[in-house]
Amino acid sequence: MKLPDSLPDRLFLLAYDVHRQRMSRCQELGYVLRAAALAELYLNGHLTEESGKPRVFVREPGPGPVLEDVLRQVAESRPRSWTHWVRKGSRGMVGAVRGHLAADGWIRVEPRRRLGIFPGHTVTVRDPRVVTQLNRRATTALREGRSPANVDPRDAATVALAAGGGLRTVLDGRERRRNKDRIKDLGEVGGPAAAALRKAIQRKRAATAAAASSGAAGS
Repeated sequence: MKLPDSLPDRLFLLAYDVHRQRMSRCQELGYVLRAAALAELYLNGHLTEESGKPRVFVREPGPGPVLEDVLRQVAESRPRSWTHWVRKGSRGMVGAVRGHLAADGWIRVEPRRRLGIFPGHTVTVRDPRVVTQLNRRATTALREGRSPANVDPRDAATVALAAGGGLRTVLDGRERRRNKDRIKDLGEVGGPAAAALRKAIQRKRAATAAAASSGAAGS
C-alpha cells in the first residue's frame, strides 16, 4: 500500500482516530508537525547539525512546499536551537500540512463551526487503511527485537515523535512509560528533532502552569 513519504504527513494522519473517524485531540500537534518536518529534512540530508544547532546542508532541490518553507526559515536565520525551530511557526503548521494532504487526496476537509460560533474543520481520511498501516509500522519499530540502528529511520522518528507529542492514537501513557528506553534509542536514530520536541513541550507547559499560578495568586 502506498503511504505518504514525508514525516509531517505521516504524523498528521497518525493523529486521526480511525475508530471515532475524527482527529484526536492533541494540543501540541503543531509542535509535533514542526519537529516532524525538521526530522524529515535531517534524514533526507537537507539539514545537518553543527554545534548542536540545525544548519542547511543542501538547499536545492526543494523537498516540497511545506518542508521547503521550514528549510527556507532555517537558511535565512542566524543559528538557532532545534527547540526554537520546533516552536517557530507551529501555529500555522497544522493548516499547512492539512492543506497539503487534502490537495494530494489523502484526506477530505470540510468547514464547520464549533458550538455554532468558532470556525474549524472536519477531517476525514479517505482510506483509513493508510492510518492502520502507519500504526503497524510504528508498532513494529517499537516492539520487535531488532537493534534500533537497524530500524527504518523514518519509522524510528515516527515512534519518537508520536511519543514526545503524546499522540494517544499511536502510544498511550502506559506504553510510553513501559518502552521509555526503546523510544529514546529510536529517537536518536531519527535525529535531534524528537528530543527538541520534548523540550519544547515541557517549556510550553511550564510557562502555561506558571501563568495560571500567577493569575490565581493575583485574583
